[in-house]
Amino acid sequence: MEEGLRERKKRETRQRISDIATGLFLVRGFDNVTVAEVARAADVSVNTVFNYFRTKEDLFLDRGEESMDVLARVVRERRPGETAVEAVRRDFLAALDSGDWRYGINEGADVFVQRIRESPALQARIEMMSRHREERLAAVLADETEADPDDMTPSLVAAQIRAAVEALTRHYAMRRLAGEEGSGIVADLRAHAERAFDLLERGVGDYCARPGPRAVSLPPAGERTTPAPR
Repeated sequence: MEEGLRERKKRETRQRISDIATGLFLVRGFDNVTVAEVARAADVSVNTVFNYFRTKEDLFLDRGEESMDVLARVVRERRPGETAVEAVRRDFLAALDSGDWRYGINEGADVFVQRIRESPALQARIEMMSRHREERLAAVLADETEADPDDMTPSLVAAQIRAAVEALTRHYAMRRLAGEEGSGIVADLRAHAERAFDLLERGVGDYCARPGPRAVSLPPAGERTTPAPR
């Protein structure tokens, strides 16, 4: 359905407030900027800010909902024959090539991470988002595999995938904060990512594969044997 004028104006107002707030936070630090200052800079009232953003943390993490849903969405939309780990591997490696913000591999991610490290409130919110990301992924895995409510496998697999992805993104952020160029880090991170997903696949195997055609792996020609006659 086509977006109406009222909806478009609301979306544009929200985006403008978010952009102004982000600029202030990145320059001055999250804890050094008040919501009132954001409102003044955006030429709106404080009440208007809170109409669009429930908390000050939401102003900084305005893409939080999409971030929390990324792993669940990737698995939910995986290709025929593709496992959960294969889907996340593919999406993560594609993000490395494109510098996608969803995995924190975009320009400016180092400043973003630095502001989080400076603020206990943001650190607490990031920890909460991490738990929700894992829970959402576990819910999708449970639904896709029709797991029994008492089966812990979806939660265990979700925890491993989430931990691997966050370890990789943290590695990138720490090296950027140390002053390294992003292009140089990405080359190394690709090798680290391949290793991480290899480890997951060996442990998780073909769990949560979507039904569909898969390539059949045959032994080398010299090793093939003819079944003995019965």
